[in-house]
Amino acid sequence: MVNPFTVSLVSWHDGGPLLRLVREAVFIREQGVPEEMEWDEFDATCRHALALSLRGDAIGSGRMLMNGHIGRIAVLPQWRVQKVGTAIMEALLAEARGRHFKQVDVDAQVQAMPFYHGFDFREEGKPFMDAGLPHIRMVKSLLAD
Repeated sequence: MVNPFTVSLVSWHDGGPLLRLVREAVFIREQGVPEEMEWDEFDATCRHALALSLRGDAIGSGRMLMNGHIGRIAVLPQWRVQKVGTAIMEALLAEARGRHFKQVDVDAQVQAMPFYHGFDFREEGKPFMDAGLPHIRMVKSLLAD
């Protein structure tokens, strides 16, 4: 079956408006993250994954910092059962492997831990609060991949 969407790796310069639409919808409006906490200086230097419907609508996003930290994985609610998040994570992991990173990490929302377990991430440390939501640091070795 062909996916009803595409995922591309883009810069903030090229994809910023579309990436912003997804993150505003998911993090700011749905999850209540304060707007001033969502936007940071890292967006300009990150590699971003942008998921688009076949009609060209932005439906998902994610980013990887230059040190291999993956974050801001967001998928619009109506697309969550269609493996958009999985495709975004696969694109970011492929980019990390291409950069020869030994490991990657995420600060996962605790409720999303099963998603990251599916990619063999493991918890490291204790849960903490970030933007009013419980998170936990998770790491994945890329050496055995």
